[in-house]
Amino acid sequence: MKTILIALAVAIAGILLFATTRPDTFRVERTITIQAPPEKIIPFLEDFHQWPAWSPYEKLDPAMKRTLSGAERGKGAVYQWDGNRKAGSGRMEVLDVVPSSKVSIQLEFTQPLESKNLAEFDLMNKGGATSVTWSMSGPQPYVTKVVTIFVSMDKLVGGDFETGLVNLKAAAEK
Repeated sequence: MKTILIALAVAIAGILLFATTRPDTFRVERTITIQAPPEKIIPFLEDFHQWPAWSPYEKLDPAMKRTLSGAERGKGAVYQWDGNRKAGSGRMEVLDVVPSSKVSIQLEFTQPLESKNLAEFDLMNKGGATSVTWSMSGPQPYVTKVVTIFVSMDKLVGGDFETGLVNLKAAAEK
């Protein structure tokens, strides 16, 4: 029994030590090509009233409480939510909109874990079509480093980004 406990303690210590070698930041991104000009896509991104048409996170909790404030759209628009375990709670604020090319959003989660990240949508006009990259980046504190040994942020969020981009494509190409 003592040998098992020592082996377990060494394994846990090894995992905790290994976590210190993990990067201090993370970045997850996905890209899709949409058959529409950037001017048709930007309104879906800079206006939180339009997010139900494409965001996969809108479907996590049908009873989720949503509050929109600040600017109607674009810089200063704010979206707060409070939902179930899956949706969590937090706040988004549009930090900047570069016409036809970029929307930057400050993303703050308060539940289930606190974090502050940057979400960005980069649009590149490709002559009638637009390449849209949805990314999220931010700090990776020690607890997150430990968790990401077992579950990567890319696997945690990447599938949602893929779903959202497919939904965005369908909405923008109508």
